[in-house]
Amino acid sequence: MKRLKKFFKWLAIIIVLLVATLYITDTDYLLKAVRTIYLTGHTTAYLKDYQKFDNHTVTAAQQPQPWPLHKDYNSISVTEKLAQQNKELGTVAYLIFKNDSIWFEEYYDGYDTDSKSNSFSMVKSMVTALLGKAIMEGHIKSLDQPIGDFYPQYQEGLAAQTTVGDLSSMASGSNWDEAYYSPFSITTRAYFDDDLREVIFGLDIVEAPGQKFKYASGDTQLLGMILEKATGQTLSNYLSDSFWKPMGAEHDALWTVDSEEEGMEKAFCCLASNARDFARFGKLYKDHGKWKGKQLLDSSFVAKCITPRFAESPEYGYGWWLYKNKGKSFFMMRGHLGQYVIVEPNDNIMIVRLGHQKSPDAGVGKFTEDISVYIEEGYRMLESN
Repeated sequence: MKRLKKFFKWLAIIIVLLVATLYITDTDYLLKAVRTIYLTGHTTAYLKDYQKFDNHTVTAAQQPQPWPLHKDYNSISVTEKLAQQNKELGTVAYLIFKNDSIWFEEYYDGYDTDSKSNSFSMVKSMVTALLGKAIMEGHIKSLDQPIGDFYPQYQEGLAAQTTVGDLSSMASGSNWDEAYYSPFSITTRAYFDDDLREVIFGLDIVEAPGQKFKYASGDTQLLGMILEKATGQTLSNYLSDSFWKPMGAEHDALWTVDSEEEGMEKAFCCLASNARDFARFGKLYKDHGKWKGKQLLDSSFVAKCITPRFAESPEYGYGWWLYKNKGKSFFMMRGHLGQYVIVEPNDNIMIVRLGHQKSPDAGVGKFTEDISVYIEEGYRMLESN
């Protein structure tokens, strides 16, 4: 009994020292990481982790606009190759939209049309849409407005040259390190820290901005902070008023914030919604910013978003990924673990996939092999009808 008491005594001392060390070294955000992710059996963020955090609500439309079902709705089954990949990578939703109607729809692992799942970085495309809206409404002058106009600490050196467009196109030149699996990376800190603004203000612009593409979630977070300051609204309210309600979203969405008290949305990730409502942004951009006859976004801004900014980085425009497959050109929203809204405007086709995993990473900013399967097998299904 004495040995047992001694053991627990020393265990308590070790835990206290460990916690104290985390606070002293300013890595106490790891306590939230352990509580919300690692103790749940995960090694990284997961689809339902939004339930472990505080959230702001993005309010749905009072008069929702449900997607119509195509006359050939679910008349074709998934191909054998697609079925295998869906099983291996833990797909929870796979949808094909044809001519603005749901042509095919299937859910797995207990998910359905109403189920929420984390968007991860798909929300970056939405934040860029908010930038376009803020420019339309005069809150921000243009893509070329310096970020120093909003935060004086960015009015000197290389930072003074950085624009809101540089943030949207991932060309800030900051020293952000996009590392998802290291517990000590700034990406991990941003995911769990209770003061995102302080984290972002710790970044430096170390290379000339506006010169090249470098995927950095911190760019989108800073852009979100600028939008918040320019509009005087939370990102959640601005998204709801600008797009979620006007596009007839059927369900409230939840946007994870860094803390309960006056929390800041994680602009670089983490809006939880369902496959059907995510798809609305694909349609908005496919239709040049117009929804049901109303111009929600300037068409020239939309065109700029889905055009490569840099010739040497044809995979990215402003907030949107650009992908070619067998002679077709797609633009897409894309998130960690394989969340996709994929659009081929010429064919009037959209493919939405949500799930637990994607193919092994080819490197930050590189396309994974699973994307081509979702596209090619989806087209095989369409062609067999």
